[in-house]
Amino acid sequence: MAKRGRKTRSKAGYTISAVAEMYNIHPQTLRLYEREGLLSPSRSRGNTRLYVQEDLEVLETILKLTRDLGVNLAGVQIILDMRRRMEDAQRQMQAFVEFVRDELLSRPGAAVEPAADALVHVGAPHIIRARDLRPRKTG
Repeated sequence: MAKRGRKTRSKAGYTISAVAEMYNIHPQTLRLYEREGLLSPSRSRGNTRLYVQEDLEVLETILKLTRDLGVNLAGVQIILDMRRRMEDAQRQMQAFVEFVRDELLSRPGAAVEPAADALVHVGAPHIIRARDLRPRKTG
């Protein structure tokens, strides 16, 4: 995975020492995660690393994977990349669904309410025994 370019954010963030203390890790570990492309903190005008909430969420995922599940950094990189791809695909799918809905509703005569002949969920099937369908003899 290619490393992302440095970015400058206007939001306030946590310094590397504050994040290291919050998560009980060494600042060098955070620098390693950045070198490996796992984290991408923004920089202040003085070139200080600033970690925002999004960075902390990624860090929590990294720590869960490494500490709790024993995943190495290469595995973490693959997992984070797959998560990003899945989130992108989900956003694209949602945009497509909204586009199709808007297109269908913009047509003349488009129903705003669900159509009477639409498919609906009817629940679990019921079993009826054949012997129960035969007429009973009356005596």
